[in-house]
Amino acid sequence: MTGGDGSVPPGEDGPGGEGAPPAVDGSASDVDGPVLLFDGVCNLCNGVVQFVIERDPAGTINFAPLQSAAGRRLLDRVGRDPGALDTVVLVEGGTAYTKSAAAIRVARHLGGVYRLAVLGRLAPRPIRDAVYDFVADNRYDWFGRREQCMVPTPELRDRFLDRN
Repeated sequence: MTGGDGSVPPGEDGPGGEGAPPAVDGSASDVDGPVLLFDGVCNLCNGVVQFVIERDPAGTINFAPLQSAAGRRLLDRVGRDPGALDTVVLVEGGTAYTKSAAAIRVARHLGGVYRLAVLGRLAPRPIRDAVYDFVADNRYDWFGRREQCMVPTPELRDRFLDRN
C-alpha cells in the first residue's frame, strides 16, 4: 500500500528499496537510467540539477521538469499525479522515489563522498521527509523562482527528456 504522496509507509519497502512504491512496469522510462523530475521554475531545484550535472560527467542521470510534457507522461506512467509539484521525483526502473528517498538515491548515483548520504537512511523517513517538506514549502521564498523552466545548453540537451 502506498501513501498519498506515492511513498511506501515506513517499514514497507517496494522492490527498489527503502521508501519506494512497488514498480509499475518496466516501460516507465523512454531512456536508459534514472530520470530526475524537478520543479523547473524553482531556483533551488535548478541549482540542484546543475550540482548533479557537474558531478555526473558520465551522464548517468537524465532530467525533465515536472511541468514538461515528458515529465507529466513519466509521472503518469509511474502512478503519480502529474499536477503535483511538491517533490522531486527520481524515476528508476519503473519505480518513483520521492522526497528524501529520491535525494539519497541521486547521491548514491553520484558516487564518491556523496554515497555517504545513504547514512541519512538511519533517520526515520517521516523525520527526513519533514525536513524535506520544510525546505520545499519555503523554496520560492528563500531562493526565488523563474518565469519559465530552464533551457538546457546544447551540450546538455541530450540529458533532458524535453529537448526543444
